[in-house]
Amino acid sequence: MIALDADEKAEIELDLLLEAIYRLYQHDFRGYARSSLRRSVARAQIALRCATITDLLDRIVHDTGAFAETLRHLTIQVSDFFRDPGYFRRLRETIAPHLATYPSLRVWVAGCGTGEEAYSIAILLYEEGLLERSLIYATDIDKVSMAIAQAGAYELFRMDGFAENYHGSGGRAALSDYFGARGASATVVPCLKQRILFCDHSLATDAAFAEMHLISCRNVLIYFDKALQDRAIGLFRESLCPRGFIGLGPNESLTFSRHASSLEILSTDEQIYRVK
Repeated sequence: MIALDADEKAEIELDLLLEAIYRLYQHDFRGYARSSLRRSVARAQIALRCATITDLLDRIVHDTGAFAETLRHLTIQVSDFFRDPGYFRRLRETIAPHLATYPSLRVWVAGCGTGEEAYSIAILLYEEGLLERSLIYATDIDKVSMAIAQAGAYELFRMDGFAENYHGSGGRAALSDYFGARGASATVVPCLKQRILFCDHSLATDAAFAEMHLISCRNVLIYFDKALQDRAIGLFRESLCPRGFIGLGPNESLTFSRHASSLEILSTDEQIYRVK
């Protein structure tokens, strides 16, 4: 009999948990970076008052509500309107003129979370005169976050930070023009919602979309291991039309992907690429 230390036993528990999630709920976290997963699972254990990963495993096997709570911790939901304003400024100044040459546009915001980035891109396209000919696909695996995104209602206390980012991105109006006040929330105006289709999609298990002109997937790949990163980048490459664009987060890169040879970098600072 082989003696295992506590860390090795914890890894086995984690493997079993991820396998159970995949087989029971068809969400595949097996290719996520382990260090990030351990932190996320630890948060889920605290929230569900589970002393061990095995206790958490037992809960999610027998209780779909426990899984829904666990999923909230496994998917990182941190965003703002126009987060990293330099990225949106580069989209506005460099990418939008190219997008304007197409008669219709398809944009994919992968890992949209609670919707802030999708609506930010919608506002940018509106100000560039492109929204009416655009369809934005905003995807995620967390149905709770997607419901928040579809509602488009955000706490009023966040609006000052959103507005600061918006103006830093080159915004041409007042951000409040795109919201209506409702109680303690600011709700996105209908004309933006009408151009966004929110739908469930997993970068770990689902297929590519078709003929996208711009894909924005920011601060998602950093939670994947190398194999899953390559799978996701392959989906993006397959989904893009000729000369289409990909935008990543500031700490992400396609440089070391096996798909790198088919893409050229347009902005090192903002991690924006174009199909060669």
